[in-house]
Amino acid sequence: MEKASDDGKTVAIISYITLIGWIIALIMNNGNRTPLGTFHVRQSLGIMCVGVVFAIISGFLDLWILSSIVNIGVLVLWILGLVSAVQGEMKPVPLLGEQFQEWFKGI
Repeated sequence: MEKASDDGKTVAIISYITLIGWIIALIMNNGNRTPLGTFHVRQSLGIMCVGVVFAIISGFLDLWILSSIVNIGVLVLWILGLVSAVQGEMKPVPLLGEQFQEWFKGI
């Protein structure tokens, strides 16, 4: 767990506030690139992608229990990411956080 400076903390927090917030954070981060901002832009994008993929899959299967479990799981990942951003830490979310950094390294 790596502690980062306050530089980029605003971008990190905004990146978790809906898709519009993520787009704003991406633009802000591109203007003044920081390790903390870049890290959380990638994490939040990964969480959103996982949520969309599993929502589509559970929608096709039409299983409300599976859909509820997936929604709770994505919510937990979102909360963990947001808490990490508020604390100014670059702590990856469980399970796929490290992969998000690799998959979205072009961001």
